[in-house]
Amino acid sequence: MTQNKSLRQIKFSILDLVPVREGFGHKAAMEHSVAQARLAEKLGYTRYWIAEHHNAASIVSSATPLLIQLVAQHTQTIRVGSGGVMLPNHTPLVIAEQFGTLATLFPGRIDLGLGRAPGTDQQTARALRRSRAETAEDFPRDVQELQFYLSKQSGDSAVQAIPGRGTEVPMFLLGSSTFSAQLAALLGLPYAFASHFAPTYLMEAINIYRNNFRPSTQCEQPYIIAGANVVLADTDEEATYLSSTGNLFALDIIRNTRKPLQPPVADMDAVWTPYEAAQVMQMKQYAFTGSPDTVQKQLEQFVAQTGVDEIIFSSYIYDTGKQARSYELLSRIKEK
Repeated sequence: MTQNKSLRQIKFSILDLVPVREGFGHKAAMEHSVAQARLAEKLGYTRYWIAEHHNAASIVSSATPLLIQLVAQHTQTIRVGSGGVMLPNHTPLVIAEQFGTLATLFPGRIDLGLGRAPGTDQQTARALRRSRAETAEDFPRDVQELQFYLSKQSGDSAVQAIPGRGTEVPMFLLGSSTFSAQLAALLGLPYAFASHFAPTYLMEAINIYRNNFRPSTQCEQPYIIAGANVVLADTDEEATYLSSTGNLFALDIIRNTRKPLQPPVADMDAVWTPYEAAQVMQMKQYAFTGSPDTVQKQLEQFVAQTGVDEIIFSSYIYDTGKQARSYELLSRIKEK
């Protein structure tokens, strides 16, 4: 049974894939992420996470720790982190050193979200890992090894993360199935579900996590973050129009075309087939689109259904000014 929570009690955060917009380059995408993070801080969002992806021409978040550093350098208080680092692509020691460095530079502001998918295609995953035999099935061991390197108890180890040892960077497990929900519950870590693109198992994963949670030094009670897509505008009609950019982005994933972020279109039915439309709508089951009043009602229903502690929002709007306006309107919903 979920608790009755108001939107004021729910933390709002932002997930950024650092997409490249049609007609703009990689540097412009990174500069926009910095500007967006600064706005998010001003508007009171809790955290700004960047997701690791590789070999995707439309996304430039491959060097995730470097972008986290860039964003943290240009902000003052907002938490900055990974949503997430795809741990099978890396050794735990390297991640401990990277995030230990970030935590040393920006104490109390760095989050380490971890996923077990490659964040890319299998051929690119092999290129990332080279001769390493690491797979997603090794994920639980790698998470615990990473925890150890960041802990104060690692001081007597023959191998230490320097910097990193003793920083105890907060860790979050990310997932789109029930596997990471079970692991997060076992280890007593916060859990973030990727319901912004893989909504199918959201409620099942939440129930498994809550029912099996074991308190830890980091987390005494279950803590759940859910991903969602959002597009706000002054009217429902404008928001629907602007949201077509996100529909095109999802369609490119289905078609494996991966174009840069496209301007909105007036008629999606002229672009996709009915089958493709159904696929995109299934992916975007938790997409909240409309005016502030419309989205507020949608979010209240979502929170009542899930009882989540935090929502982390993705937003694909081509016009950066319209995107800023969307996040501004979203932040005001919490103030009502």
